[in-house]
Amino acid sequence: MLSWQVGNVTIKRLVEFEGPLPGGGKGSMVEEAYPEEVKKIGWLAPHFATNEGHIIAAVQALLIETPDKKIIVDTCVGNDKKRSNPFFNELQTPFLKHLADAGWDREKVDMVLCTHLHVDHVGWNTMLVDGEWVPTFPNADYLIARNEWDHWRKEIDDPDQAPVMEDSVHPIFDAGLAKLVSEDERISDEIRLMPTPGHTPGHVSIVIESEGKTAIITGDIMHHPCQIARPSWASGFDTDQTAARATRAAFLKEVEGKDILVLGTHFAAPTGGYVREEGEGYRFHV
Repeated sequence: MLSWQVGNVTIKRLVEFEGPLPGGGKGSMVEEAYPEEVKKIGWLAPHFATNEGHIIAAVQALLIETPDKKIIVDTCVGNDKKRSNPFFNELQTPFLKHLADAGWDREKVDMVLCTHLHVDHVGWNTMLVDGEWVPTFPNADYLIARNEWDHWRKEIDDPDQAPVMEDSVHPIFDAGLAKLVSEDERISDEIRLMPTPGHTPGHVSIVIESEGKTAIITGDIMHHPCQIARPSWASGFDTDQTAARATRAAFLKEVEGKDILVLGTHFAAPTGGYVREEGEGYRFHV
């Protein structure tokens, strides 16, 4: 299990899926990531693309341990969920076993941070017990940006999002565990949220700062490192592609050349690295 040390904070990644995905095309993870275009970005292989130009991505949670808190950022797709996308439908993965193998007791998790409320970021918010969806982390506060909640609770007719809200979001509200926060909320001495709208209206990234070191968990401001080299490439899952492009461009400009560890929520191993200028764009140094 990959891990990083940021001052006195430890971050580990917990993988639900990792592997090549079809790239390119309307509605895909990165619409411009056709194999022939991906192959032009030579540094993507072997970690982030195959030799044939297929992007490699991951669905994963990031586990943050501070001196006094255990925090999970995004909870993947989850088991037993009925989804229209066959890739996500009724999964059966050893996510909870891997969590325990990492030394984490789900009942001792203090917080769950949702960068946004899409299907592959909230699934393990809940688990199926005796036919009911119950919070997987029963003693945790589930933090959601207020603007994110306000947006999706009105989209009751969205055929993809409605089931996600029903089985993975509403039950944590019913249990009294959901906490609506601002998009720049300070979570602890070491952790704060950073507003990064575009992919969704209330999307946030997670900033970790400790002992002079900094890391940022991106969420979905970028789905793949190809968007570091080509910031204009958009995701078919973006609510507002124009806003997402602007957020991504601003983020890359801000972190380029600095000692800031960037952890891509969907980036395959080695997942973390540093943004450096290269030609007219950027490169992800790992």
